[in-house]
Amino acid sequence: MMKKFKNPPIKSEPVKPQPVKIIAVKPETPKVGRVSFELVKPEAKKVYVAGSFNDWKPEKAPLMSMGNGRWVGDLTLKPGRHEYLFVVDGQWMPDPNAKESVQNPFGGKNSILGVSA
Repeated sequence: MMKKFKNPPIKSEPVKPQPVKIIAVKPETPKVGRVSFELVKPEAKKVYVAGSFNDWKPEKAPLMSMGNGRWVGDLTLKPGRHEYLFVVDGQWMPDPNAKESVQNPFGGKNSILGVSA
């Protein structure tokens, strides 16, 4: 015995595909500059650079030993004026070759680096 349905079958109509609106958001890529940091410190075992460009986190920018006490590292920085220090075996120190420096709140000096657009 077949059961009778009280509700009539649902009629479905084909849905017309609607064109998809794609809104392309093209983020502006800030211009950046490649900067080489170099420090000669023959007795150093580990050297980093920390500054306003990496939230003062030395682990984000280790320098590599090139031999003969020479440490180098390349970073890509946004244009602007950046303060930084080298961190040599845990000791924070200004760049002896920096052309400019400013007083920092800890009684020392931060080196200044300008990156042009």
